[in-house]
Amino acid sequence: MPASLPTLDPALFDAAQSARAWPFEEARKLVARVERRGLTEVLFETGYGPSGLPHIGTFGEVARTTMVRTAFRLLTRDQVPTRLLCFSDDMDGMRKIPDNVPSRAFLEPYIQMPLTSVPDPWTNEFESFGAHNNAMLRRFLDTFGFNYEFASATEYYKAGKFDAVLRRAAERYDDIMAVMLPTLGSERQETYSPFLPISPQSGRVLYVPMKHVDAVAGTVTFDDEDGTETTLPVTGGHVKLQWKPDFGMRWAALGVDFEMFGKDHQTNAHLYDRICEILGGVAPEHYVYELFLDENGQKISKSKGNGLTIDEWLTYASTESLGLYMFQKPRVAKRLYFDVIPRAMDEYYAFVEAYQAQDVAARLENPAFHVHFGHPPAATMPITFSLLLNITSASNAHDTDVLWGFISRYVPGATAATEPELDRLAGYAVRYFNDRVKPTKTFRAATDRERAALQDLADQLAPFEGTRSAEDLQNLVYEVGKAHTFEPLRDWFGAIYQVLLGADQGPRFGSFIALYGVAETRRLIADALAGKLLKAA
Repeated sequence: MPASLPTLDPALFDAAQSARAWPFEEARKLVARVERRGLTEVLFETGYGPSGLPHIGTFGEVARTTMVRTAFRLLTRDQVPTRLLCFSDDMDGMRKIPDNVPSRAFLEPYIQMPLTSVPDPWTNEFESFGAHNNAMLRRFLDTFGFNYEFASATEYYKAGKFDAVLRRAAERYDDIMAVMLPTLGSERQETYSPFLPISPQSGRVLYVPMKHVDAVAGTVTFDDEDGTETTLPVTGGHVKLQWKPDFGMRWAALGVDFEMFGKDHQTNAHLYDRICEILGGVAPEHYVYELFLDENGQKISKSKGNGLTIDEWLTYASTESLGLYMFQKPRVAKRLYFDVIPRAMDEYYAFVEAYQAQDVAARLENPAFHVHFGHPPAATMPITFSLLLNITSASNAHDTDVLWGFISRYVPGATAATEPELDRLAGYAVRYFNDRVKPTKTFRAATDRERAALQDLADQLAPFEGTRSAEDLQNLVYEVGKAHTFEPLRDWFGAIYQVLLGADQGPRFGSFIALYGVAETRRLIADALAGKLLKAA
């Protein structure tokens, strides 16, 4: 049974009516739908293809849908019950063997069989390949605390939950074909059928033309793989629908009110809608989101492996930062690669800290509200993730103990035990630096002018020993840059980052000095000017 939804603060209900954040804009469409149709419940749905393991897109779709669900609850004062159904298309045929299985030869005899009829190639713990990946999906969603119900296409087909609508599909076969055929090439038109029978002989999902569709009996007739003419009922899991008609059929059968999908589905959305209507349903509200790009602006492909996996993100950053990334501009194609992580982390904590001081209306526009589905924690972070990364880089910290030596001086009295969230951040910083930054650090020698300015900065820092005023230290760095006629000043800071940290960008350097220490910074400058950093790299 799904866990109950958390209680929302009633003070937010009134403010929600004018909230502008995109989940509220989508939720208002659902409010209008409820009023128009007299609904007493709203069903949200997300889809999952268990031919592979859950991935970052799966997280994004469920998280974003939950954001809309939360907004809807506020707009309706939590008076209209909602459900979120995570639907697995596990009756699809296995069209190709995944790359991550222990033995490809083991799975070769099961090509085109439903994923729930393919044996588990990993552990034999599960009754099928599909069951294994479904279990991974549920574990994946439970880890993030999503409130949802799981649904298996195989179970729904075999249990008869789609039978009434499948019989209607047989009755309205010609209408469905009239929608689908114009979208196909001439050769495909000759063999296309919305019904995919499961061969009684081989168990495979068959892509074959129908010789006859009996609307009265609710059966389809076709030639099986060996040429035997075969008749099967469209009910009871003997057939499934092609994926485009299946979308519309599922919406009609289940009464889905909201489903979002990626831009790659956008050109087919009208087909899904039309088939849903042909089968007696009302098409749900849609939300189309943009797809992710890699660092070169190319579409991310699972087969190419040119994007971040969810495990990679969560190795170096928090779930909440990933939630923020999913919330921000979902209709804009965004690059999803390692360099976006530090900014996402720092923005997340900035939004959470700002939330506590905001009025009710502003809170509903704050991404932290949506990332936490209405319940942001009270949290402040005295040190940014980017700054921790640079301290880790400068000190070559290989573990958090080294990093805490600097943190405890910057935040007196703080320890890993008293500041567990900061300790978590430190752990992410150490892993990110060692895996992602250290191998790519590139130091350069200072020019004569830069050398003079850096030496001047080191000299003028001496009287500041012991200070923790990042502002005073930042002002000093500015004044040294101006005194040495750096114009624009960003050239001065660029030199600092490249010569001292081996990077093109960095934190406010005054904050860096305050955390790293004046003496340590002077020693870092001396090492750089002596060429020691170049040799170490």
